[in-house]
Amino acid sequence: MLFAMIAKDAPGALQTRLDTRPAHLDHLNSLGKKLVFAGALLNAEEQPEGSIVVFEAVDLAEAEALAAADPFVPAGVFSSYEVKRWRIAVNTTGVEL
Repeated sequence: MLFAMIAKDAPGALQTRLDTRPAHLDHLNSLGKKLVFAGALLNAEEQPEGSIVVFEAVDLAEAEALAAADPFVPAGVFSSYEVKRWRIAVNTTGVEL
């Protein structure tokens, strides 16, 4: 099953995000094939203001654990995040998901 983590950055968290980014990327890379895709949500100035991470998990509990393990969470980068079951409706990438 696929799950999406949708996160909003805390006000003023850009420097914390930048400082924590190497650990965040290490975490994402450690997920291996569980990670489908990940990236920052950008504001009008092209600065990060949140994140979307889509991963495969057996259930919501595992998906929530994967999200909570992201170093951005304990570092305080996110003011909030939620994990939701996600279903692909259209896929034009040519990649089988």
